[in-house]
This record gives sequence, C-alpha cells and structure tokens, in this order.
Amino acid sequence: MKKNRLGQSDLYVSELTLGCMSLGTNKKQARQIVDTALDYGINHLDTADLYDFGVNEEIIGEIIKDKREQIILTTKVGNHFNPHKRDWFWDPSKKYILEAVKKSLNRLQTDYIDFYMLHGGTIDDPIDETIDAFETLKREGLIRAYGISSIRPNVIREYVKRANIDAVMMQYNIFDRRPEEAILSLLESEGISVLARGPLAQGMLTMNGRNIIFEKGKQGYLDYSTDELLTIFDQLNQLNINLNELALTYILKHPAVSSVVFGASSLKQLQENIAIDLTNPMNDDLYEYIQALTKPITYQQHR
Repeated sequence: MKKNRLGQSDLYVSELTLGCMSLGTNKKQARQIVDTALDYGINHLDTADLYDFGVNEEIIGEIIKDKREQIILTTKVGNHFNPHKRDWFWDPSKKYILEAVKKSLNRLQTDYIDFYMLHGGTIDDPIDETIDAFETLKREGLIRAYGISSIRPNVIREYVKRANIDAVMMQYNIFDRRPEEAILSLLESEGISVLARGPLAQGMLTMNGRNIIFEKGKQGYLDYSTDELLTIFDQLNQLNINLNELALTYILKHPAVSSVVFGASSLKQLQENIAIDLTNPMNDDLYEYIQALTKPITYQQHR
C-alpha cells in the first residue's frame, strides 16, 4: 500500500488508516482486525485515550507490543476523564497533557507515540500553552510529531499560524465537502497533511448505504434531506463502481489528504475497504461529476 508523508515529519503513513474506536472490547476480535489490517499493508493505527475510557489504548498496546516498530501509532489527548465515573471534561492545559501522555504510554506499552493529537479544541483554549506542551513532549522524545483533530476552521487557522503541526484530522466525505471550502487548500499550502475521518458517512456511502440512510439519515445529514441522500446514493450506484472504492478514492484525490481513516467493528467491514484497489487515482471527469451531484456545503459555525 502506498505511504504518504505526514506533513514535514519523518512519518510515512499508509493511504488507509485503521481507526480503532470501533474495535470494541472483545480482545480476540480486535486482534484479528488489527493483525489483518497490518498484513494488508496498513501501518497507521489511530486511537485516543478517551475511547472506552482508556481500554481501547490498553487493547491496542497489547496487540502491537511485539511489532511496535512496524507501526505508526496515533493517539489523542484533551478530554480529562475519570475511568471509574466514566465522565470527562475538556482540558487542553499543559499540566494535563504532560500527565495524560504518561498514562497513554503506559496503556499502549510503548515509550513513544508517533503522532499525538489534541482531541478537539476551541478558540477560547489557552492555545499557546497547549502548543508548548506538545513541543515539550517532542523535545523529550515522547512524541515524534503532533497535530489536532478538529473541524473548526477558526481553531485550525490558529494552529496553522502558531504551531509546527504536521497534520489535522477532520471529517471529510462525498456528502460532507465542507473542508473543500478553504481548509484543504490552506493546509496544502502550509505543507500540513489531512487525515480524513468519516469517509463512508456513517456507512451511507457503502453498498448497504440505502438501508443505512433509512436508519441513520432518516432525519437528514448536514444540509441533505433523506430523499436527497437516497437520490445521490442511487446516482452513485449507477456508476457501477464499488461505493467504498468511490468514497475512498474521492477523498484521496485531494493532494492535502495523506490518509483516509476508517473504522471497522468486524473483519467483514475491514475487508470491504482493504480489498479496494487504490493504485489508480480517480480521474478528473468522475471527480467533477461527483462534485456536481453533491453540495459544496460550508461551515456555519466556528468560522
């Protein structure tokens, strides 16, 4: 599988990233999914300390401890949680980040994190203090690179301006084209990579998408009504191209995108994505046709 550089760092991540949030707590099944992903050439795993209140990191740590050097490992911080009470509050302070990273390292059974992300963020945060925390961890060798996971344009612009981030994770798919408004071009111009999550729009851009639209899209999705979602799904389906492939190659078409992050709660879901041939980029005509079918919606908040 092709690997792309993450920003200006020395990290190279596979075009597909396994998002680990959906793995669940069945350790045997989680191991099967992760090991199969690695066998197919995926080298990038994405987790977060908040997922299952630390349990997800523990499971990933156990699975990868004997093959750590083969993996680019990403985790996230910023949600100050209590695993016993199972609650949390937002805390991007330097003090918390420096404490939380040690707990993540322990759960992950490693002495370094390849890519560390702020798991959210608002314009009212102590941004310079947060950046200082990540820079401190980088100097100490506990992390190799850092970035943010955010869909807030105002927050993203501040980190681009003030920090040496190498990537931003954001939701981006055929139905959610908001990043195309300005953020993708900004990040590309600054040499900052995009990790695109939610590429299948909660499953609505898969072969089973019609059923999922009736389930998850029954109240609409962003600016789309249920009827609009169904109409576009049928038009895409008429192209006679695997919808998973269509969804992933559309996102990878933009040069800012280094990797597409998808989740899998079963081996079947994983195989639907890793079986796709990503060696042939989407051609311009198909790319423009999909854009004409869909809406170039924009961010209405946090601009």
